Amino acid sequence: MDISATISMFSSQKWLDYQLLDSGDGLKLERFGSYVLVRPEVQAMWNRALPQSEWDRAAAHFRPSGEESGGHWDFKRKVADKWELSYPLDLAPVGASLFDGQLRFWVMTTPGRHLGLFPEAAAQWDFVVQAVKNAGQPPRILNLFGYTGLASLAAAAAGAQVTHVDASKKSVHWARQNQALSKLDDKPVRWIVDDALKFVFRELRRGAHYDGILIDPPKFGRGPSGEVWEVFKSLPKLMHACRQLLSAEPLFLVLTVYAVKASAVHLGQLLSEVASDFGGRIEIGELANRERNAAAEGRLLSQAVFARWQRE
Repeated sequence: MDISATISMFSSQKWLDYQLLDSGDGLKLERFGSYVLVRPEVQAMWNRALPQSEWDRAAAHFRPSGEESGGHWDFKRKVADKWELSYPLDLAPVGASLFDGQLRFWVMTTPGRHLGLFPEAAAQWDFVVQAVKNAGQPPRILNLFGYTGLASLAAAAAGAQVTHVDASKKSVHWARQNQALSKLDDKPVRWIVDDALKFVFRELRRGAHYDGILIDPPKFGRGPSGEVWEVFKSLPKLMHACRQLLSAEPLFLVLTVYAVKASAVHLGQLLSEVASDFGGRIEIGELANRERNAAAEGRLLSQAVFARWQRE
């Protein structure tokens, strides 16, 4: 069967605890729970829609340095060391489970500009939840570069057996705290600190298989033992290895990429090469956040490109 590709723009409309309030002039104004924050956003080339008085409400402003991810937070008001946010999943509580349908997680102002959450990724969580619900039996899901575990926990809440891999011990610890906060401790999640490529090749030697794989790589990174990751050099090797890890009748293969000079078309062509013998369909596009203010009529701020294959 030929693989057909469609192009989509996804922006979750279910957020209550997060809002993109405004953007422009290389900045974005966001609400994370009770705190309004300002972060740099080079792609926001347009003018701001809201008056300066709205921007002055921000509790903190991240000031970038000359280094790619460097900088510091300039606090105008007191901000908690960490605070709780939630996101509603399309799941009803099951049996005696303590999970109430809300994915809960901690956020905090880190030494970088990130807070442990990429709000636009919620569209991928919704996709995974639906795919797991439609599987008919508990699928095995692998989440590579899983960060603070939100996609892993969404899959587990829907009924999947999940293996979560990240090279950062701190991120995996954070993910486990999110699991406890979401009352998903009874769900089968393996938390693994490892280099993604090394782990995948080790799983291949073991003869392991997964029904769905999520890949969310950085542009550049280092594994626990100093392994170097460079996305344009390392990603093709990882994708072809992941192809071999997929089961005989897999559900999906999802690739999301941030902060690189690559289009969704390029990701789709790589994914088409990897999944060409599976049939199904490939969807490519962008993940965005939509502004919530009357002045700009819901402008979209694209944050990542993606390509995902799924079985028809």
